[in-house]
Amino acid sequence: MKRFTAAVLAFAAAAAAGSIAAAEDKPVPLQRRVDAALDRPALAPAVWGVEVRNVRTGAVVYARNAGKNFKPASTLKVVTTAAALDAFGPDARFRTTVETAGRLDAGRIVGDIYLVGGGDPNLSGRFHDGRAIAPFEQLADRLVAAGVLGIEGRVLGHDGLFAGERRGEDWTWGDLVWCYGAEVSALALNDNCVDLTVAPGEREGDAVVIGASPTSSHYRVVSTATTIARGVPGELRLERDLGGNVIRLSGTHAIGQSAWQGSVALEDPARFAARVFGDVLISRGIKITGEAETIAGDLPATRRVLAFLDSAPLSELITTINKKSQNLHTEMLLRLLGARRGGVGSLETGREAIEEFLARMGVPSDSWQLQDGSGLSRSDLITPRGMVALLVAMDKHPHGAVFRASLPVAGVDGTLENRMRSGSAFRRVQAKTGTIRNVNGLAGYATARNGDRLAFYAVINHHTAEGSDATAALDALAAVLAGS
Repeated sequence: MKRFTAAVLAFAAAAAAGSIAAAEDKPVPLQRRVDAALDRPALAPAVWGVEVRNVRTGAVVYARNAGKNFKPASTLKVVTTAAALDAFGPDARFRTTVETAGRLDAGRIVGDIYLVGGGDPNLSGRFHDGRAIAPFEQLADRLVAAGVLGIEGRVLGHDGLFAGERRGEDWTWGDLVWCYGAEVSALALNDNCVDLTVAPGEREGDAVVIGASPTSSHYRVVSTATTIARGVPGELRLERDLGGNVIRLSGTHAIGQSAWQGSVALEDPARFAARVFGDVLISRGIKITGEAETIAGDLPATRRVLAFLDSAPLSELITTINKKSQNLHTEMLLRLLGARRGGVGSLETGREAIEEFLARMGVPSDSWQLQDGSGLSRSDLITPRGMVALLVAMDKHPHGAVFRASLPVAGVDGTLENRMRSGSAFRRVQAKTGTIRNVNGLAGYATARNGDRLAFYAVINHHTAEGSDATAALDALAAVLAGS
């Protein structure tokens, strides 16, 4: 009897051990793994909003505060680019023209010419080996080929396609100085910015060496910055008063220190474009008697097109926006949507166009608050549930493949080039990042191990930790989804 009892006890112990082993081998549920990725001590005072949905089945596989509003930062660009792709199609192009109502007399245009902005965001060196004035050189060459030798009149930059406020309602003062907060214009040269480089001089005490592109009388750089000895910490300070284009540089830069590079936003961008275009015309041998100015009203009914330049297709434009997180281009698309809807592109008509698009796509956005198109506004509000509904809808959209291709790929390109370069998320996550003070987000798709595509949105608001803490949590979340 004792032997029988011992055998029973031995059998029970073995069964229990097997049960424990089975429990240990059982995969940890997705819910717990996502929680573990997000719940970090440094982020405890903050608030997460998350939803993850299986695109194929439509099932929500994870949610946290999914119906609450959150500041989206640049993840909002997903909404604007999706609306633009739906409205215009991937092959749409936006045209910049040179027009006149004057007569052509023996190679001379007797009258003004108009440089008419059509909303091309890439009148820059982006597709021209970095040469910012290359698009204007193409237009000038076409004028020369048409027999234009001189202009007895002015060069007028026309910005009438867009109307109303040219900046977000609550972009900060600091935003407006730098290129990421540039004034919105339908005629936009070099992202409405001047690119500066500051290098040390040859000897201690020398003035720093400043480079600026494109060159123009539209702005002026005033510098008191000097060169200091090698190895001594330097500090440069840059200021530009709002309403003016005088850029003031001060401070120090050490010998042997790498050149500083930065892009400064300029006021009155249409005039900037007109002035640079006038300079390019003169460099091509076209004489001009008038000044470069701007106009926003109606153009003469008798005008004719002398030359034109089309943008890259929209598929490339939204790829630049989403992979590089380009604010100005997104704001231009917002107003182009408004112009398509109401004839004139404004913040208001653009928002109305997006609201109509979201309703048509079945996206629950009743509680959303869109102040701009780029997410730079601190008053933008969206819900994770609504964002994921949009991502699911766009995955099934006729242009869904183009939309997905516009998003940064984990560990490969865009704003995710240096994130998730190893592990399960590498190349298996395509997502738009978002970053402003106290806010980080990620919106896109993760391909699970079984091949299912998961649409997800994760955003954290009100954190006071280092940005790297928040992005690490987001990257861990993406890795969990891709590894599921």
